[in-house]
Amino acid sequence: MGQLIDRLNDPTRSGVYRARGADPLLSATRGSDLQVARIPLHEVRDKQALLAAIASALDFPEWFGGNWDALEDCLTDLSWRTAGGHVLVLEGAQHLARDDAGVLIDVLTSAAEFWAGRGRPFFAVFVNGPGSLPPLIREKKV
Repeated sequence: MGQLIDRLNDPTRSGVYRARGADPLLSATRGSDLQVARIPLHEVRDKQALLAAIASALDFPEWFGGNWDALEDCLTDLSWRTAGGHVLVLEGAQHLARDDAGVLIDVLTSAAEFWAGRGRPFFAVFVNGPGSLPPLIREKKV
């Protein structure tokens, strides 16, 4: 767990990743200065439901506009969530439409780059996410 929390505290490693489960992330971040948001997407089937789920999990302010640009605006603000860094754990995203998933990953990548440039860690981790994303935790070869 020590290596994982060290990685999550390193803003230069900020980005969008995949992991096999949420438990290692939750254990590693317990008691840390990182704020974890679990975002359940199991029942999400369209863009509006996706944006609403993220807004709810992150307690977005009322001015959130419910579109991709507004999502990026909120993710690069997060002033209402005081923390040393942010870890978003996205669960059940495999049901998202390919286009929505692609745009979401682009927006999350942009937000991670924004926060890394300001010296604050920002990680978006897709539990059982697409193989095109790098693994957050090095997977052991079987």
